[in-house]
Amino acid sequence: MAKSANNTLEPPYIFNETWEELLDNKEFVNIFLSEVLEDYIIKQRWYGGKASKLKYIELSEYFKIQQHAEVYYGLILEIDFEEAFYQHYFLPIAFVTDKSFAEKARILPITIGGKEGFIIDAINLESFRKLVFERILTAVPVDRTRVQYHKSDLFNNVTYESSKFMGLEQSNTSIIYNDKFVLKFFRRIYADKNPDYEMSRFLSEKKEFKNTPTYLGGINIVDHENEYITIALMQELVPNQGDAWKYMLTELHKVFSNLEYKKIEVNTLPNLALFERLKIQDVPAQIIDWAGLSLFLKIQTMAKRTAEMHAALGSEFEDTAFTPTHFNNDYTVWLKNRLLYQFQNRISLVENNMLKLEGMALDLAKEFLDKKNEIRKRFVKFDWTKLKGERIRVHGDYHLGQVLVQDNDFCILDFEGEPESTIRDRKVKQPPLKDVAGLFRSFHYAIYATIFNNGEQYKFSKETLFETGELLYHYLIAVFLETYITETQKENLNIGYHQERIFMLEYCLLEKAVYELGYELNSRPRWAIIPLKGILNIINH
Repeated sequence: MAKSANNTLEPPYIFNETWEELLDNKEFVNIFLSEVLEDYIIKQRWYGGKASKLKYIELSEYFKIQQHAEVYYGLILEIDFEEAFYQHYFLPIAFVTDKSFAEKARILPITIGGKEGFIIDAINLESFRKLVFERILTAVPVDRTRVQYHKSDLFNNVTYESSKFMGLEQSNTSIIYNDKFVLKFFRRIYADKNPDYEMSRFLSEKKEFKNTPTYLGGINIVDHENEYITIALMQELVPNQGDAWKYMLTELHKVFSNLEYKKIEVNTLPNLALFERLKIQDVPAQIIDWAGLSLFLKIQTMAKRTAEMHAALGSEFEDTAFTPTHFNNDYTVWLKNRLLYQFQNRISLVENNMLKLEGMALDLAKEFLDKKNEIRKRFVKFDWTKLKGERIRVHGDYHLGQVLVQDNDFCILDFEGEPESTIRDRKVKQPPLKDVAGLFRSFHYAIYATIFNNGEQYKFSKETLFETGELLYHYLIAVFLETYITETQKENLNIGYHQERIFMLEYCLLEKAVYELGYELNSRPRWAIIPLKGILNIINH
């Protein structure tokens, strides 16, 4: 192999080992990590460290993914950053001699044991995708090996036909098999079973909850510290008409267009207090005429499915990872520390970004800073001794984009939890109303996004549209709450008494809006108005 004047290794990379021995060669590993992988990884959509400066990459673990004589490697990479933190990623690799991979998927041109070829991300290779499918399909009931494949009893009488990429995803890579199943490879990984794997398996296998994709199998590896790391999850592919976010934007555009089309007298629309409960038949005729009955019927169905999901998650009494529990001091300390740290961060962000804001957003930001002590007090004022409801495992990142529309029904997916949270925090049992608050914030976002995206098409001022949107928001959550509370009570899920529910909703909505504020100020300051309005709605309620 060529060496430069300063004695570092340079292309062409030539090694005498076979592919099966290659990762035992320390020289190869050193070159691969220090000279090659960084350039490849920072270009990948699933790489979440783009805002930070990469310092170096270490190989935490490697293992073989194999069947018969076919061998691939799974790498667990530790990426260390200049800012003194690290992340772990999963990268499966293959060696190919086919030059068609040279541009599309290559990580490194290399000669191994006299064969010229390329190391590529194995997910690009159909033979690898087929092998993974077959290893899950033939998994034994109790696997004690290091790479543990698991198969559900529902995954039977199937043979491999085809595989293709699902499409562009931000943090994972999903493969569609036989146009019927989907395997999600987790790219960013953690030293613990992924909540998506745990929740999917629990809801599907143990509770037979029908409104989530059926769990079919998965892959976990056992690392050198005996921790389980989930690298893949297999589920059914659910036929759908897109996600509920797109559905909501389409419906809300019609609703705002109706203001002019139906000559709605905006100032005569009846008001409704925040957190009221309303049966659909009690929604005023003027509101139904304006927004349409079908939107409220969809909201009612979404509320029912959310309640059923929570009832399933709250009905376990054997598996301690899922048994309901009560509020206590440990939870309260954990919650307050987390939120006060996050809130302080958001105050600094607002102060540093005031010049990017204008109009109503600037006014709201000033009000936010004026009321920062009041907001902080709201977070501190969490007296667990007065709370009678239960905490359960929840979805954790519940919004309209995590819900698929299926004709007149919905399917709930992606139980990974909040991206900013640690894996341990994502598994903390929470009040079920945390998910409800997440969905309500998503309704609020959809209303404002519709106004921002189509504002020029409506013949009303932005202020009038915002006011009307807030009014509609009150009716949407009133119909949702009526169904959700009725259904959870029917299922004996304890979400607390009336005042407790209002307190919890306000608390969780405030938490979620403060979380969102960080994203908006960093990514699109014009939209900071949405979380700011959400925060001040609660504070001024």
